[in-house]
Amino acid sequence: MSKLSPSLKALINAPFTRPDPTPAPARIRDLFQTIARDAAKHNVGFKPWVALSSAATFTLNSPESLTILHDVASSSPSPRPLSPVQTAELIREVGLKCISFNGIPRSINCLNAFHASLPKEITSQLETAPSRAPTPDLLPYVTRRGRALWDSVYRPYEGKLIAKLATSHPDLPVHILHSHYAALLSDPDAADRGGLASTGRILTSLIAVACLRAQTGVGPQVLSHVFGLRKAMEDGSCQEPGQEVVEGAEWLAGDEGSEWMLRTVDSISEILGGGNFARVPASKL
Repeated sequence: MSKLSPSLKALINAPFTRPDPTPAPARIRDLFQTIARDAAKHNVGFKPWVALSSAATFTLNSPESLTILHDVASSSPSPRPLSPVQTAELIREVGLKCISFNGIPRSINCLNAFHASLPKEITSQLETAPSRAPTPDLLPYVTRRGRALWDSVYRPYEGKLIAKLATSHPDLPVHILHSHYAALLSDPDAADRGGLASTGRILTSLIAVACLRAQTGVGPQVLSHVFGLRKAMEDGSCQEPGQEVVEGAEWLAGDEGSEWMLRTVDSISEILGGGNFARVPASKL
């Protein structure tokens, strides 16, 4: 294989392209602790604040901050429904679902770095068997599962939106529905997941809002998924078999809770600013 010239290597890694992940700032631990306390004050459960914080941190490309988030979540003095291993599984699952909103590369890099940063007593207990491998027998079920999620998020415009996407490119709705809503964003049956985490209807909407808000520049999609969270409460999809109760979901779906959710993501974006999708921090005089 031919080698790259030094000048080409230098151009690929030029500082103005910000080629490296965002380092964890000194204040990130304090911020995650503040978010945890604030969530508890509003009766928002453990999983929502961890999922929201994880999704924003994946989007802003800071694997070092994910490690700190796991440490804060695992050492929180408040009651926790998850062990450190289960918390790592939740963060991993959030990172996987971030692919649908952020693209593959940052999820690959952050998941790799996050796994490498965990102690062996945790990584040795993480699930190693996949749960989303397609088979001919499963495809009809997976397709129905994805369409049900799509309809729940976008009703009463679910059909019109598919038609609109198809005018842009006929394979656009096909890819979104089958590769994302069916194969990734909707959860396989818990019985087939082993130790892998499931995010369910509510947390999946939180992941979408967090990713899109942290990206900036995609206001219409943020709006759609804020409404999507509300529709999970309105249509009862968050209470279907296999869905677990998410503490604080009703409040998060309301105006006050949704504002808290967006401001929480904004606080993470501000402290991690300047990394890829993140806004560039304002210079201080």
